[in-house]
Amino acid sequence: MSFIGITRSSMQPDHALIAPDSHVKSTLPGWTKSMVTILISPQMGARFTQYFALMEKGGTSGPAPEGITRFFYVLEGAASITVGKKTTALTPGAYGFLPADTPHAIKAGKETRLLVFEKPYDEVDGAEPPHVVISHEKSVKATPFLGDKDALLKILLPEIPSFDFAINIFQFQPGGTLPFVEVHVMEHGMLFLEGQGVYRMSEKWYVVGKGDVIWMAPYCAQWFVASGKTPSRYIYYKDMHRDPSVML
Repeated sequence: MSFIGITRSSMQPDHALIAPDSHVKSTLPGWTKSMVTILISPQMGARFTQYFALMEKGGTSGPAPEGITRFFYVLEGAASITVGKKTTALTPGAYGFLPADTPHAIKAGKETRLLVFEKPYDEVDGAEPPHVVISHEKSVKATPFLGDKDALLKILLPEIPSFDFAINIFQFQPGGTLPFVEVHVMEHGMLFLEGQGVYRMSEKWYVVGKGDVIWMAPYCAQWFVASGKTPSRYIYYKDMHRDPSVML
């Protein structure tokens, strides 16, 4: 419970920190025995949506809206996903990419929590439509970011023009940092999975940790340093492979 209205959550014109103490649950059409927490959405100026889905045992996902791509990552629990005639078991760390208008159903075998990203698909001439991806982060090799072994990056989706966004997982050893203050056209949505640190966004510095959600608009200056005694990890979204002129 908040004490006299205090929270670490902060909403700024070009970024936001959304702490767990300010989450509000709601529902989404088509989802059964499930509650959602909308974290990032176009209503705040973002070009994508990010939310948690908390599914009871036997709960099922609803369809993504028409023309909307969906990515999910299993945070807790056990579930399965059916695409066409194939059903795949899902455990924590499993993830899936569903191209826009792909029929699918996620069913919880026990209480399950998902992180979900959704956005309208931006078509581009000459690129084949993206394909379904169902995998697990354990199958993805971590590589040093710009040669830094204290900053390991896992790239979860193919880096080809068919895919108009990327989902990556960054892991930092204590004291590890982004190598410089980044300022770029790509928008971010992220969730801290483990650890803690300090994140610079624009001209503000925030203490962040497990469960915190961050939104960064294009060209928001950003930098991160991991603190504490254990590694810090976060999963994040960024738009990719498209000319900014067609994404207005």
